[in-house]
Parts: sequence; C-alpha cells; structure tokens
Amino acid sequence: MDKLLQSVIFLVLYAPALNIVIADVPDSQIKEVNHLLAFVKSSGCTINRNGTDHPAEKGVSHIENKYDYFRDDIKNTEDFIEYSATKSTMSGDYYMVTCPGKKTIKTQDWLLAELQKYRSK
Repeated sequence: MDKLLQSVIFLVLYAPALNIVIADVPDSQIKEVNHLLAFVKSSGCTINRNGTDHPAEKGVSHIENKYDYFRDDIKNTEDFIEYSATKSTMSGDYYMVTCPGKKTIKTQDWLLAELQKYRSK
C-alpha cells in the first residue's frame, strides 16, 4: 500500500477521534469552520434540535456529524452553517440556541453573527 493511500485511510478512520476537520471549504476558510466549532463547544449555550435540548458539547458533535455527511455539498463557511447547523434534515425544524441571559434564536443566525464578528477582526 503506498504512503498516500495509507495517509487517506488514516485520516478517514482517525480524524474524528483526533478532532481533525477535513474540510471541503477553501483553505482560507478552514480557520473559520474550526472557529465556529470551538465557539459552539465553549459557548455554554443550549442547542435545541427537534424539541430536545442538548448542551453545547453534544450540539457540536451533531454539527460535526452533519458536516461529515454533507461534506461534498459544502463549498464555503456559509454552506457549512447551512448544511450542518441550521435545521433538521428529517423534520425541517430549525435548530435553536439559548445562551445564558439571552433570548432564544436560530442557530443559523447565531453562527452567521459570530462568523461576521470573526471576519471583522
């Protein structure tokens, strides 16, 4: 087995366990996706999916799983948000986020606002 094939197999098998994001977004936007994942994970907010509340740590895990599933459709950071963190593919219901001391909003709006802040720095 050649080295390239071994490397690909390693990344496919171990990237999720090592918390490595294999991105289909342009190289210039990989940092944005990683920032958004870290932002969700450390937010202390509650993510509501299909009527069930999940702590941020579980919410980010679900977002990462959807990111892996829709990887071929994701071409930029906005697509990442749209496909991975906006709504249920089963019910069509929007994901909502509630952060301490703030009103509940769509995760899509929350992440787009954070992306705008990140880009303005």
